[in-house]
Amino acid sequence: TEEHLMQPTDVNGINNMAGEWYHILYNNVYRIRATSLRLTNTFGPRHQMRHHRQGILNWFIRQALEGKMIRIYGDGTQTRDTNYVDDVVDAMLLAMADERTNGEIYNLGGTPVNLRDFVRLMGVVRGGVSYELVPFPPDVKDIEIGDYIADHSKFSALTGWKPVHSLEDGVRRTFEYYEKHWEHYW
Repeated sequence: TEEHLMQPTDVNGINNMAGEWYHILYNNVYRIRATSLRLTNTFGPRHQMRHHRQGILNWFIRQALEGKMIRIYGDGTQTRDTNYVDDVVDAMLLAMADERTNGEIYNLGGTPVNLRDFVRLMGVVRGGVSYELVPFPPDVKDIEIGDYIADHSKFSALTGWKPVHSLEDGVRRTFEYYEKHWEHYW
């Protein structure tokens, strides 16, 4: 839930948490409208994919488009919540339009999937996708969060939002976009 204790494991997590706190503080002190949507593993078109630190799901898609072996750390059963970018944009528009979201924090989750099954789905959608399971490098193992599934019920109850794109549809749309426009992204 949104009340769950946040314990960032890396610099990105700390930056996200600090940004959220700054916005909520400015909302409380200066009455500047702010709503925090905690996004999880957003993927889809127009995402920069120069390296894996900008989103593991899009990184896997890039590796597949380049015909490379996808390397999954550990046994691949780490579960992540996914959000297709169009669903995220819809949530943002709803949050901006609804004054009741002002000053609030919401988890925004979508379809949970483990990393191995995500890569297998990429193979179903596109074909020719291969992967290997490899041990975690120590620096990655130190920040691995394990399974993470966000509960978006608070936001959904207030706004009526729910993800409308299936995971398969999102993967298909993402492949189609990058097959046409990859030169702008890496």
